[in-house]
Amino acid sequence: MFLDAYLPFIWLIIFGNIENLILASQGVVKGANPLKLGILSIICVIIWLVIGTVGTSIFMDYANVIDFIGGLAIFILGLQSMVEAVRYNKDPELE
Repeated sequence: MFLDAYLPFIWLIIFGNIENLILASQGVVKGANPLKLGILSIICVIIWLVIGTVGTSIFMDYANVIDFIGGLAIFILGLQSMVEAVRYNKDPELE
């Protein structure tokens, strides 16, 4: 089946969607322009689609390492967004 080649990357796809949610929450906390953020997000998704499509055929032997590094990066971004959200909500100027 065509999708069998991509099954090793299923967790990276799932975590990638979680990463998009994390980055979106960071944009909200920072007060980013939603239109600009959306356009940049679409551009990044297209770039990663091209890189992922080409890279999958080249780096299939390293799928486990890629999954680990991607998951670690998403975990770190999640922690960063939570820390920044807590800091932002504790700002005395907001009260």
